[in-house]
Amino acid sequence: MSGLNFTIDGFRITYGMIAVWMWALTTMFSFEYFRHEPEHLKRYGFFTLVTFIATEGVMFSADLMTTFIFFEMLSLTSFVWVIHEETAEAIRAAKTYFFIAIIGGLVLFMGLALMSNELGTLEYAKLHDAIIASKNPGTIMAAGICILLGFGAKAGMFPLHIWLPKSHPVAPSPASALLSGILTKVGIFGVLMTAIPGFLGNGELSLPFGLIVLLAGTITMALGAVLALFSVNLKRTLACSSMSQIGFILVGVGTMILISSLGATELPHEVEHLVEEAMELAHNGIVLHMVNHSLIKLVLFMAAGVFVMNIHKLNLNDIRGYGRKKPLLLIPFVIGAVGIGGIPFFNGYISKTLLHEGLVIAREAWELRMELIGASFNGFMPELLFVIEWVFLISGGLTVAYMLKLFICIFVEKNPEKQDEYDRNPNAMNRVSAVALMLSAVILPLLGQPAIVGKLAALMTGEEVFHHFHAFSLVNLKGAFISIGIGIFVYFVIVRNVFMKREGEASSVKSYVNLWPEGLDLEDRLYRPVLLKVLPGIGGAIASFFANNTVSAPLAKGILEAGKSIAGFFAENTVTAPISKALLELGKKVASIFSVSLDGVLILLRKTIFKEKARVEAKSEHGHAYSLYKEAGYALEPILENFSFAMMMTGIGIAAVFIAILIAVLR
Repeated sequence: MSGLNFTIDGFRITYGMIAVWMWALTTMFSFEYFRHEPEHLKRYGFFTLVTFIATEGVMFSADLMTTFIFFEMLSLTSFVWVIHEETAEAIRAAKTYFFIAIIGGLVLFMGLALMSNELGTLEYAKLHDAIIASKNPGTIMAAGICILLGFGAKAGMFPLHIWLPKSHPVAPSPASALLSGILTKVGIFGVLMTAIPGFLGNGELSLPFGLIVLLAGTITMALGAVLALFSVNLKRTLACSSMSQIGFILVGVGTMILISSLGATELPHEVEHLVEEAMELAHNGIVLHMVNHSLIKLVLFMAAGVFVMNIHKLNLNDIRGYGRKKPLLLIPFVIGAVGIGGIPFFNGYISKTLLHEGLVIAREAWELRMELIGASFNGFMPELLFVIEWVFLISGGLTVAYMLKLFICIFVEKNPEKQDEYDRNPNAMNRVSAVALMLSAVILPLLGQPAIVGKLAALMTGEEVFHHFHAFSLVNLKGAFISIGIGIFVYFVIVRNVFMKREGEASSVKSYVNLWPEGLDLEDRLYRPVLLKVLPGIGGAIASFFANNTVSAPLAKGILEAGKSIAGFFAENTVTAPISKALLELGKKVASIFSVSLDGVLILLRKTIFKEKARVEAKSEHGHAYSLYKEAGYALEPILENFSFAMMMTGIGIAAVFIAILIAVLR
């Protein structure tokens, strides 16, 4: 099979429609959001349209190569969202986003190359049988890990999550809603569509691969929740929350693959039944939490956009009390907050409960398998799953805590300085924005009803799990109540007393403080120093060694002299010299034509899409071409500022690919 290939099923239809819904509502919201910068609205709209096309291309792709092509397209187009404000902070965050996109894309491509070479196919429908037939499980595992890292980078999976908390605060709020709600799910889509057909119940591969996904998901889930609790910036809190919710989904993926490894051997009927039930619960929890998180973050990030539109502030100390007496802001925010908190009768509760119960039953299946067979089959697994279950519940509790923190700060507390000013504008947005926000919110409670969500799950997975899943039974409510209790305790005992400080001894007002240690910033303390300083230094040392070494230096000089001699021969030979000169002149002419044409295209883009004033110089001694080059310089200036950085990141990524291939060959 060659070219671009697409397919359609219930899962793809559902997410294709969710993408349409989210793009439509964020577009409605964008008109008021960008009213202070109408010229940037056109740029935003253009790249948003292209990103939408790329997203739908991913969602309806039938093979990994088609997914990869559209995946890389949306990485580049969504980069414009992050750098949109063009501030120093936005440019730095965009570079980080671009770096992760490049590295993730190259590692993903390496995984696709390994898998295609080994299996001869990248079609999702053929992956399972092809992997079963493969005689090189080590190569498949290496390819699977590369694919997991490549897609996980876009999803915000640890340790490639660094772009997410920094990109959302600087991106426009409508773009943040799409980055969090849809683009992270594009990464999860890639993980899901590769992991389930490729590694589910796949002999010796399911156990290690499932364990990797499960541990990565657990760290992502817990770390995101902790970062959100520490944050004092509204959009950063929501961004870290997205990271945590992605972790919940990955825990479900890991659970499903891990427990399927028990099916590699003959199982007693009781164990087989539990394995099937755990896989069904996890599968339904995965797809439903993807949907829930997309729609919840659409609401919450557009609500955050209201603050940007009106007071241009996001720090909790600045926006404190702004939501008081604003029902059009209060109602959607509360619906989104209780949904993401997993409160019963709202949408997040059912999907989180499915994921939690899948984890619990997976542990029970493992314990029963060990008990009946009477052998120590990975005896540490039940204890590990027990620990992960409690990390799951605590992370859910932290979700309740940081959403309670946001709610009380914005809608309950009063601003000590500006409350009267905040109360003067009870609507805070025009009718179009209010309709977009309310429409995004009203659907959430509907997805908290088992009858409705059961039909949605059946459409997406083809499983009728809700026949034997009782959402509001005491055993299922128990997990939610544990998380809610943890969240209330953390907020009133820890947040109110540790994360809030009085401004002075005589002051009665407490301010929100960020206590997260700067030394724990992975980007600033590890990635940038290593990639920008250590690795170039190592490369320079290696190059210096080969240049000065007594063995390699003469060889290098000999090659250089041979090259000079060959070039000299062709330049001076009576036969070849005229041909060389003619080719050189032809090359100059072609380059000149191409350069002037490119300049013209750049000017056209600047005058139409980017709507910037043309700065064409008066005719000079160089004529019209000089004006074009001058104008092209203005157009290319911001691109060239980041070009060296992008090329360096590309070089590092290519080096990583070659090293990995070399290791695979040597093995």
